Amino acid sequence: MRVVVVGATGNAGTALLRALVAEPKVTSVVGVARRLPDRTAEPYKDAEWVVADVASYQPDGPATARLAEAFEGADAVVHLAWLIQPNRERELLRRTNVDGTRRVAEAVLRAGVPHLVVASSIGAYSRVEDDEPRTEDWPTDGIPTSHYAVDKAAQERVLDEVERAHPGLTVTRVRPGLVFQGDAAQEIVRYFLGPAVPVRLLTQGRPPFLPLPRGLRVQAVHADDLADAYRRIVLERAGGAFNVAADDLLRGQDLAHIVDHGRLVELPPPAVRAALALAYQARAVRPDPGWVDMAMSVPVMDTRRIRDELGWRPAHTAAAAVQELLAAMGRGSGQRTAPLRPALPRPAGDAVMQVRRLRDTPGIPPDIDRDLLGLYLSDHLTGATAGLQRLERMSQTYEEVPFQAELAELVEQLRAEREMYRDMLGLLGVRRRPYRQAAAWVGERVGRLKLNGRALEGSPMTAVLETELMRAAVLGKIGGWQTLEEHAEQLGLDPAQFRELIDLARSQIEVLDRVHAHVRAAAFRADAEHGGGEGRSEQLSQDAGASGTDA
Repeated sequence: MRVVVVGATGNAGTALLRALVAEPKVTSVVGVARRLPDRTAEPYKDAEWVVADVASYQPDGPATARLAEAFEGADAVVHLAWLIQPNRERELLRRTNVDGTRRVAEAVLRAGVPHLVVASSIGAYSRVEDDEPRTEDWPTDGIPTSHYAVDKAAQERVLDEVERAHPGLTVTRVRPGLVFQGDAAQEIVRYFLGPAVPVRLLTQGRPPFLPLPRGLRVQAVHADDLADAYRRIVLERAGGAFNVAADDLLRGQDLAHIVDHGRLVELPPPAVRAALALAYQARAVRPDPGWVDMAMSVPVMDTRRIRDELGWRPAHTAAAAVQELLAAMGRGSGQRTAPLRPALPRPAGDAVMQVRRLRDTPGIPPDIDRDLLGLYLSDHLTGATAGLQRLERMSQTYEEVPFQAELAELVEQLRAEREMYRDMLGLLGVRRRPYRQAAAWVGERVGRLKLNGRALEGSPMTAVLETELMRAAVLGKIGGWQTLEEHAEQLGLDPAQFRELIDLARSQIEVLDRVHAHVRAAAFRADAEHGGGEGRSEQLSQDAGASGTDA
């Protein structure tokens, strides 16, 4: 059996890869993602990989054709890709989540795949005012004030249309509760908490009390149990809808006990919503108040169908899944993918951390010049900001050329490195100097006018110079990692992480070398396309096909 997983690098996707690789009846697994994982790491090394973006700016025809090519010969396609952030970009969210589902369904039909399994959610269900368990036939109109619930309901309507138009296709909707595992700790921190919440303190103590909206109840499932549900659905080609959640329903007091003290402070839900709305408007938090509306309004799900028909039983309680998540948040745990990447910088061992807690200036010993180190780190953050801006533009401009997927992967790596520098400045207690990053942002844009000798149009030379600048910047970055590796133990950081980053930077140079070899071959031809943007991408793509370059 051949199974394709769209969105295979996220929370549920990573767990599903583990389940499918261990299943003897599954002989081939294909992961589809817009950002490749570390393909030497478990469980990603045992899958084939295809780079595709369900929210691509390409016209539907070529984008769907690329997905259909990836789906050829599959017995089932499991569609898990879903964008939660950025909350404020509704058009992007809808294009990814709703239009992306439609695009996947069209590709499944074009490839002749007999079974489409789609990750829906408890959030698709309509509002209730009680705790009576609802089965899968409860209406799926969502919660109107929650963008997540609205898009999940719209996704359900897409699947309704597909089922009506193509009765020969088996369509399955999986509606889980909240999905937790240790590997997803930092993804959840980034999506819902952000850098202002000191989750690392979970390793040192617990909050004195837990404030929660009155009446909150949570259905959750461990990611490995959800993956087992998907596995059973795929093997049995079971159609229809399935609710998936652990046996225990967690209320406020249960959550307070999980955080180790049992002291709960219940707050009126309208007050919680109002406070979150203010914080969201001030950009102090990442989730909008619609998440509170959904949490307080979704039904309790009845999970008897998947238990009775497929024999599914959860191996973890919801409480155990939450405990695992909290412990992993404190450790900064994650996986080697862009969505699940672990927290950086990593602290060194407990002994070093204990020494750091005794210092007047945490993280920086007296024999290191605090101001010089702060300036050095701030300058590297400035360089990371400028480099990320330039590489983002390169990735978008050359979206259709053969090396675009690798450029997109580099963008995510640079974004994570920039966040690491920000975290490190905070951890070491030195100033960020944001005016330098702002100047770098402006300077990068002004520099675009000088890269090609033309102020109003693109040039074939632009890609060559941009690639050379990025290659030089990465070489400089290696020097920064080497300096930090040299002083890591004095700063209370893990030297191994900087060795990993040095190796990663060298692989980034290899990618940029291939890009440079490709663009320099065509840039100075007399018949080269002199326009920018889409026309230039088309010309480069044609050149690659003619030359046989495989970037």
